[in-house]
Amino acid sequence: MVDLVIRGGTVIDGTGGDPFEADVAVEAGKIVAVGEVSGRGKEEIDAKGKIVTPGFVDPHSHYDAQATWSSRITPSSWHGVTTTMIGNCGVGFAPCDPENRGMLIRLMEGVEDIPEPVLTEGLRWNWRGFPDYLDALEARPFDLDIATQVPHAAIRVHVMGKRGVDREPATAAEAHAMAALVAEGIRAGALGFSTSRTINHKTKAGAHIPTLDADEAELSAIARALPAGWMQVISDFNDPAPEFAMLRRLVEVSRKPMAITILQRDSKPEEWRQITGWIAEANRSGVPMLGQVLTRPTGIILGFEISQNPFLGRASYDAIAHVPLAERLVALRQPELRAKILSETCADEVLRRRVSRWDRIFPMTDPPNYEPRPEDSIAAHAERMGRDPADLAYDMLLENDGRTLMYRPLSNYTYGDLDTVHDMLAHDATIVGLGDGGAHVGILSDASAISTMLTHWTRDRKANRFSLPWAVKRISRDSAVAIGLRDRGLVAAGYKADLNVIDYDRLRVRLPEVVYDLPAGGRRLIQRADGYEATIVSGVPVYRNGHETGALPGRLVRGAQAAP
Repeated sequence: MVDLVIRGGTVIDGTGGDPFEADVAVEAGKIVAVGEVSGRGKEEIDAKGKIVTPGFVDPHSHYDAQATWSSRITPSSWHGVTTTMIGNCGVGFAPCDPENRGMLIRLMEGVEDIPEPVLTEGLRWNWRGFPDYLDALEARPFDLDIATQVPHAAIRVHVMGKRGVDREPATAAEAHAMAALVAEGIRAGALGFSTSRTINHKTKAGAHIPTLDADEAELSAIARALPAGWMQVISDFNDPAPEFAMLRRLVEVSRKPMAITILQRDSKPEEWRQITGWIAEANRSGVPMLGQVLTRPTGIILGFEISQNPFLGRASYDAIAHVPLAERLVALRQPELRAKILSETCADEVLRRRVSRWDRIFPMTDPPNYEPRPEDSIAAHAERMGRDPADLAYDMLLENDGRTLMYRPLSNYTYGDLDTVHDMLAHDATIVGLGDGGAHVGILSDASAISTMLTHWTRDRKANRFSLPWAVKRISRDSAVAIGLRDRGLVAAGYKADLNVIDYDRLRVRLPEVVYDLPAGGRRLIQRADGYEATIVSGVPVYRNGHETGALPGRLVRGAQAAP
């Protein structure tokens, strides 16, 4: 008798090959048989009419804080993710001496939209060095496995203090000290090093991330010292050719792979093709590089209950923005205040384009539509009704006790559809990531983008869909191999028994909702899914039909894992 048998499912094994009907037997956390299993299991799952896939691997999340206070790594674990990697974009909380804690909290508050009171109350700070942080994570059980990266910003602040925060150039000695700490973290079990070179990453007060313009000498010192793992980078590519050339040189001196965030920006809608072309050429030359892409637009959610709404930046709204939602709604329903807000404009031009471009703001439907048509926009609705779009949006946002949500795609949506994302996903030099689970908790919930790969791209989109086996491979085996975890991502004997049983016809992403379950009563957007009949980590079901089983077999992953 084995521990678990999944009976009669349609296995989509992660190789990209054709589905086949089989039983899957699990013993001691490993898959021991795929085929006809005659013996019984201590536990059995009837998967007839369901698909059985590997557990999904998400290489880009920000649960660095949440993992220190919660064993539930949600929303990701609600979407079939059985392994996630934190420490992306150069931000994290280790290493950190007590005097620098406030700096890292302020940085994470701004970059990842996690409120300061949540971090101040939630973080235990039972670590100083990065190996200590890994020890703290290893002491906790989880509902999925967690892999880590050493974050550049934390390293820079730890070595340089305020000079690092102020983005002063590192001396040779400081660069050497940073390199030694990164190497120490990877030897302790991190799977790589991450850094950010984008102006979008800044504190709430507007200070840029300490790593924004770190020079090549500093980055090269770190790259040369890497004993293993990969480098993860986000860059604005303001001067794309020199920037990419520098990143390629880092790969050449380190002899380690690099993953680069790939987005379509409205200001340069075809530049991503040039960058992925350079990545493909580097690979042909033996320089391992990858683009990391999202399955839908990168966008924000707008509403009165969350961090941003279309009237942010208007003086009369900002005067009441700080009061509790119930009191604010009473005020917002007053005709005098309503008229005053609608008569004003947001003084910040960048913010105004972000939150008040009515032709790019859409009511959120259930299930959400991440490829809305132009005729679905607030502007189009208003034109058909003969109303001002701001006036219409104001009334819509007051519905449902002020909890109505709207969707604003920001990148990957220049042409008003996801044909560009299709090309990104299909590119052989990309992997799927950028869901940012655990981050931006007041403006988005993109951890569900893993499920979007299955629902939208293999079933619901009208044209240019992908095959289900190909999509499963992309979010399981391809990601696992990319981050060095070759022991998972396949439904095959000898591999780690991380599995999903999915009712594919019923699979759907739900409407985001607001909850107040963070430390200090902090608010976050979450998003669940229907159709995940079972999610299994190391052979143990952690969710059945969307409900927790109580089991927490997930653990910290230390270092790369070899194939069986």
